[in-house]
Amino acid sequence: MAHKPHVAVVLAGCGRGDGSEITEAVSCLIHLSRLGATFACFAPDAPQADVVNHVTGKPAPGERRNQMVEAARIARGKVAPLASLDPERFDAVVFPGGFGAAKNLCTFAKDGANCTVIPDVERVVKAFQVGGKPLGMCCIAPVIAARVLGKASGGPGCTVTIGDDAGTAAAVAKMGSTNVVKGVIEAAVDPKNRLTTSPAYMYDDATPHQVFEGIGRMVEGTLKMVRSAAAMPG
Repeated sequence: MAHKPHVAVVLAGCGRGDGSEITEAVSCLIHLSRLGATFACFAPDAPQADVVNHVTGKPAPGERRNQMVEAARIARGKVAPLASLDPERFDAVVFPGGFGAAKNLCTFAKDGANCTVIPDVERVVKAFQVGGKPLGMCCIAPVIAARVLGKASGGPGCTVTIGDDAGTAAAVAKMGSTNVVKGVIEAAVDPKNRLTTSPAYMYDDATPHQVFEGIGRMVEGTLKMVRSAAAMPG
């Protein structure tokens, strides 16, 4: 029987303004299922950096929400603490976007190129990259790879796409990585780091079906790397 890839999906809450972008996260899960992979969802068991009223788009002062509890809305309750993610148990890892990736998983939303990445995310990204296991990221999440794997952090540097946003591309360059402009239905592949990325809602005018299609290409690229490695002799 052919190997069924087992993929970790890292969420950061629920909602584009303060957590994981729902269309992107669900697109990742659907494409993983469509392509014959199994998956398990993880999120930090920690408060969100902030809480946004998604009707007004403005902060909701005084409200606090836990990332893992909120991510359970997307994962149908099946979510575990990010601290428990063991890279040895998975063939690949996928990070959907949303401001939670830039606020909760790292501080890019506040600090730009000088951002820090939370320890468990850094641990996971490094473990998969060093282990030769593929990583998939979309929307703003590729800045995490740009920081962790960037030359400014002592890494090899990586190639990602965050679309054509000039400010974010400049920050990626400052971190010692490279942005390649891709359209919303496209994906960029960095074979050296076994990293596949797609811009998704980095394009504000993207439609849901375009985001879904582009993320499909990201997931396809990620699983192609998994299956190529599994097919290698020895």
